[in-house]
Amino acid sequence: MASTENKLPVTGAGPLNGVLTWVDQRFPLISLWKEHAAEYYAPKNFNFWYYFGSLAMFVLVLQIVTGIFLTMHYKPDAAQAFASVEYIMRDVPWGWLVRYMHSTGASMFFIVVYLHMFRGLMYGSYRKPRELIWIFGMVIYLMLMAEAFFGYLLPWGQMSFWGAQVIVNLFDALPLIGPDLALWIRGDYVVSDATLNRFFAFHVIAIPLVLVALVAAHLMALHEVGSNNPEGVEIKKTLGPDGHPVDGIPFHPYYTVKDTFGVMVFLALFAIVMFFMPEFGGYFLEYNNFIPADPLKTPSHIAPVWYFTPYYSILRAITEEFMIVLAIAVFFYGVLILRSAFRGSMKTIALIAIAVVLALFWALDAKVWGVIFMGLAVMIFFLLPWLDQSPVKSVRYKGGLYRSALGLFVVVFLVLGYYGTQPVTDLGTRISQIGTMLYFAFFMLMPWYSRMDTTRPEPVRLA
Repeated sequence: MASTENKLPVTGAGPLNGVLTWVDQRFPLISLWKEHAAEYYAPKNFNFWYYFGSLAMFVLVLQIVTGIFLTMHYKPDAAQAFASVEYIMRDVPWGWLVRYMHSTGASMFFIVVYLHMFRGLMYGSYRKPRELIWIFGMVIYLMLMAEAFFGYLLPWGQMSFWGAQVIVNLFDALPLIGPDLALWIRGDYVVSDATLNRFFAFHVIAIPLVLVALVAAHLMALHEVGSNNPEGVEIKKTLGPDGHPVDGIPFHPYYTVKDTFGVMVFLALFAIVMFFMPEFGGYFLEYNNFIPADPLKTPSHIAPVWYFTPYYSILRAITEEFMIVLAIAVFFYGVLILRSAFRGSMKTIALIAIAVVLALFWALDAKVWGVIFMGLAVMIFFLLPWLDQSPVKSVRYKGGLYRSALGLFVVVFLVLGYYGTQPVTDLGTRISQIGTMLYFAFFMLMPWYSRMDTTRPEPVRLA
């Protein structure tokens, strides 16, 4: 029998071709490149909104690389953490650049991800057959929030210290498991050196590993079913004689060139922020974080970083009097569901469930419900593939109802984000309460207004 070496193909000309051939015989390098780039056919009508997926991957790599360099000089010790950050900024060669790249990158990451999610809301990228892609994406979003939260404490400044104190204390409000959960997160009875060490471990090792795995799963699921497009057309339904979609083009070189241009524009904007306004008016780097953490001196106003503030605003909106409004809203929503979705014995079960929820409104105090609603505000995105009952995917073929609802949702999200950064006032609380109702109404009423909406038929082929 001939040996395996005798069966190997002759390598091409040049040392690089020989190396690639040698690697490909032992690892599916070329086949992976073909499957996910050179021979992956994407719709030919990608527009501006399709930059943000690749930009999110680019910023993830940027954050990992800059984070590695920062850990070379950072000290995860309550007595030295703040001084080590100052050392990086003042004494480490180019340390200020690496630190500003990382801090600016954190905010840019969420800007890019929020725009990427908005693209999904516009073009129905969560609809069948892409439900799993959306779920992977939302888990990535949750992991990003955890990563940002754990990293927020590390500078050991006043705002990071007290912000972490407030957020961790929220878990203490949960019934039964709250106190033990908060104690486990902190590793101590107060935010201390133990908290800093475990947050550092999660921020540097645990969450990045999970993020990289989730991004790989997200891309694999995407390339299995194919990319969505602004028209909502499934290009895999129309194949040419070569077996490729006639309305698709190879991702490489067409979209790799396009995404490279997007990265260049993004880097220009990134550099402007990083070099000329790295604090961005106190939103990217809060001014209180330039003061060492002092457990004995509480800042006059404590707020999380801007990308958490819409949910923080929802948390603060839940007051005792607002609980009555929410209970009434839950009751009428339950009646609406009972009339349209349930029959026979299922109505009795649903009625009991609604009664239990209403009873919980009186059993649990407003602080607990604030934490619950803050969590629900994030988790409800997971239900979008099943809440949207429209016969079409893309907003281009949906009517005024969905477009108005989506536009109002964006405005509400921005308003909640703004008031989450401001000190508590009666007016701000009232606006946040209205915004909270509208925020949840966008999702909870979607099965009805998406069906009632006037739509136009989507084309079979891309123009």
